[in-house]
Amino acid sequence: MKKVFMVLLLPAFLTFSLLTSASAKTTWNVNSIWPPKNIHSVGLMDFAEKVNKATNGELVLTVKTGGSMGYKGPDLLQAVRDGLLPVSDMLISGVADEEKLFQVVNLPLLVRNFDELRLLIGIARPSFYKSAKRWNQKILYIAPWPAAGLWTKKKITTMDDFKGLKTRTYDKNGNFVMEAVGATPFSLPFSEVYTSLQTGLIDSVMTSTPTAVEGKFWEVLKYFQPFNITIATNMVTANLRSFEKLSKEQQDALVTAGKEMEKAMWDKVKAWEKDQEAICNKNGIVTVNPTVELIGRLEKITEDIRAGWLKTTPDAGKRIHDEFLKQVKR
Repeated sequence: MKKVFMVLLLPAFLTFSLLTSASAKTTWNVNSIWPPKNIHSVGLMDFAEKVNKATNGELVLTVKTGGSMGYKGPDLLQAVRDGLLPVSDMLISGVADEEKLFQVVNLPLLVRNFDELRLLIGIARPSFYKSAKRWNQKILYIAPWPAAGLWTKKKITTMDDFKGLKTRTYDKNGNFVMEAVGATPFSLPFSEVYTSLQTGLIDSVMTSTPTAVEGKFWEVLKYFQPFNITIATNMVTANLRSFEKLSKEQQDALVTAGKEMEKAMWDKVKAWEKDQEAICNKNGIVTVNPTVELIGRLEKITEDIRAGWLKTTPDAGKRIHDEFLKQVKR
């Protein structure tokens, strides 16, 4: 009887072991509000693949694009904090009303190019990590968007050329900039931009090159001025408590993959920006590079916007801002 009993128990024990092993796999949904083919959604898929491979399938990241999980941009910082989303991509300026420090990356005319933005992020990173921790989050990587320029029907070469423009903008800083130069900002859904340009409700748009391609701006506009008014920036964060429950190997895989993706994304976005501009040029848009003098005038006229932020930002924001200007010698 004893021998029979042991033979009967053996398969049951093996079955229990297999179930325990299978249950060790962790699956996280990764939220993206961008369309599947957007470069940041594609980046998340690459990131997920790196993590899956590094953990031998023990940590599976499933990317959900197009806002399919039901969360909007301004909600994402809270959603990750509360564990409603284990991981999400988010536009830093989109959640900056919740965390004032984050607004430093979206101050108009503070950075002039990708290299300066990378420097600013490097200076801000320790403080950003601390802010994220207060929100029960760990930043996995930070990546830029193409810079915002001005797409117009008339050429902009002097400050006087801005006066009277009716410009579609996408955030409050953009509104402040256009008001400062004598233009009228309009907040419109992107779906209404093309028709509004056709009917004359607006005659210009503040946005980046990929948006111009998506909107076929060459059919309704003539010029692109790459003022780099702002360079929007994304971050990918994980719920900190969920992260800390992972094994050390899984945590290391996430951190390593994040570092690799951050480097890759900066390179890809710079190339993407130029590729999209070339498509616009090929279809008839003329790029008008602003003079150093004009950029200087724009920086001067938008000083009050940056000064207003400095009055309300935490001390860490002032230190980041001042250290950045010191290093770029401005």
